[in-house]
Amino acid sequence: MSTIQLTPEIDVRRAEDRMKSRFDWLDSKHSFSFGQHYDPSNTHHGLLLVNNDDIVDPGTGFETHPHRDMEIVTWVLQGSLVHQDSTGHNGVIYPGLAQRMSAGTGILHSEKNDSWRLQGEEHRDPVHFVQMWVVPDEPGITPGYEQLEIESELLAGGLVPVASGMPEHDGNAAIRIRNKYAALHAARLAPGQSVQLPEAPFLHLFVPRGTVQLEGAGELRAGDAVRFTATGGQQVTATEPAEILVWEMHATVRS
Repeated sequence: MSTIQLTPEIDVRRAEDRMKSRFDWLDSKHSFSFGQHYDPSNTHHGLLLVNNDDIVDPGTGFETHPHRDMEIVTWVLQGSLVHQDSTGHNGVIYPGLAQRMSAGTGILHSEKNDSWRLQGEEHRDPVHFVQMWVVPDEPGITPGYEQLEIESELLAGGLVPVASGMPEHDGNAAIRIRNKYAALHAARLAPGQSVQLPEAPFLHLFVPRGTVQLEGAGELRAGDAVRFTATGGQQVTATEPAEILVWEMHATVRS
């Protein structure tokens, strides 16, 4: 990770321009290079390497697979996702639940839309979630897992610190990540409601659902993202019920 001299920039990325992976059971859209989709000019922004917008059909999902040296945050928008990993953690992730997995020295996990097996056939619907990866402060940490219900905080309005390793968020963020330069915030906005973005060398704003107006940049629809460099503090206002995810980052991945 490094800090460098930065030029202020607001880079709007539209939903339709994302790379896509489509299978019988999965509709996945990638904000950055991922898997077979590689663009050397689009590998990260700040400390964020992955921002995948996934829809998984019932009874299907990602079979057991490995990860290493990555902080992985999963945010469910609709439906529920069953998580199991090699450290013995398992559970159902649903809207309003903050969840983080630290891959560290190595972890195996699966993510499946199998909640209907636990909750009954009435829950046999697709699950829609965003999975985000940031690099840890250092490699080789002990793998770990954390989750916490934050539905009431989201209903109260404003930007809610979901996951953070920044010292200033000690005791305020729902869950911790192993990077002292990064924090994820989320907000659910009713029409007319606004939030102000933090100020940081790097910000990544993603709109997973709804429509908002970004001060100075105009309308953002579901799937749109904005990469901010050396700027922040803009107002984001919902024009219909919306949800936003904001990464605040005070360093970047070394090139």
